[in-house]
Amino acid sequence: MSLLLAVGGAEAKKSSQMQKMYIFGMAASFTDTIVHFTPIQEIDSAWIDKKIFLMGREEYSYQLRDYLAKQLLMTQRTCIVVFDKNRKKLEKKYARMLNLYTTTPKKGRSYDVRHIGQQDFRFHAVNMSSIVEERLKAEQEQKEAAKAPKKKKKKDKKNEVKEAKEQSQTGNDTDGERRPASGE
Repeated sequence: MSLLLAVGGAEAKKSSQMQKMYIFGMAASFTDTIVHFTPIQEIDSAWIDKKIFLMGREEYSYQLRDYLAKQLLMTQRTCIVVFDKNRKKLEKKYARMLNLYTTTPKKGRSYDVRHIGQQDFRFHAVNMSSIVEERLKAEQEQKEAAKAPKKKKKKDKKNEVKEAKEQSQTGNDTDGERRPASGE
């Protein structure tokens, strides 16, 4: 088992790894016009998968939701997090999203945009090591399960060849009838 985890740990580095990531959060509600934005924050040990996608995004969203509910007494907020490895790219995304809520809309609905201070709220890195280990274990089991039928097929083919050889040596066919040999 420990060997499997050691091998799995090496594979984990290939499929998911910890890197520095930049992130910001946004929260809105369907019942009012208040929208909250966090500043862009750096997370040193964020888990990303092989497609450079932040793992545990829902946990980061829950951190913001819980902060709003407990500290600001604003419940039932829909929270999202936006992330990128490149801070400049994330700053552009932040500006676009902020622009959606700060420009005067055509239909007359305006939003009350509130910025959450860096000193008030910080995202904390989410430990995804146990989930990565579970995924690796499941992948390993799938690989082993995929190999098992192949071995069985090889054995079946070997048995068929062996039976065919035995039948040709005894002169019996599979249908049970005896056929006359040459010269009979």
